Amino acid sequence: METVTQFIESLYSSDGLKHLIATGGLWLLIAIVFSETGLLVGFFLPGDSLLVTAGVIAASMTRNGEPVLNIWEVNFGLIAAAFIGDQLNYYMGRRTGMAVFERGDSRFFKKKYAQEAHDFYLQHGGKAIVIARFLPILRTFVPFIAGVATMPYRRYLVFSIFGSSLWVTSLVWLGYKIGQTPLGKQLHYVILLVVGISFIPIVLGILNRYYAFKRKQVGAAVSAPQPASKNP
Repeated sequence: METVTQFIESLYSSDGLKHLIATGGLWLLIAIVFSETGLLVGFFLPGDSLLVTAGVIAASMTRNGEPVLNIWEVNFGLIAAAFIGDQLNYYMGRRTGMAVFERGDSRFFKKKYAQEAHDFYLQHGGKAIVIARFLPILRTFVPFIAGVATMPYRRYLVFSIFGSSLWVTSLVWLGYKIGQTPLGKQLHYVILLVVGISFIPIVLGILNRYYAFKRKQVGAAVSAPQPASKNP
């Protein structure tokens, strides 16, 4: 258990990520991206920061003047991992169905995340597959919910291909360009910035629901019938 805890902690530190990538290489990156997108228990994995970090490291050179990672292999390898993970998640959603909402919470599964993904899918439809790619936690649960909702597979496939390609390519190449600048030497700041930006839409969504709830309360109070006044 201590080893697992150390591994998870290393995923959220710049030095830890660099060490993992240096030792595990592209295959470890593929395994992590696949786990985050294909397994519900992978919702805690840092997809965005991992992709940017992979790009930053791909821009660095070994002592022999060769790139630590080939940027094209990273790009297409992680697109494949994200896409295959999506298909597995969708398939599990089709097999599980609405029974997922009857499951209790555990360390690696939170029913509220499934419910939020369900609401997000109902709000955005097929576009949710693409949008959720850039939202932590939702990107793990939305493909599963698309399967639960029996979204036509051909339609799902189009959104999945586009979403996987856009997500991986944009963040990996962002990291690669950052790695070619002095900022690439300050990887911890880059990770903090990426994580912060990733959670902005979630915070805005929470605030939007809060204010919508307050407006509903105010509207209900205004429309409520007032007690008749008694004349003296």
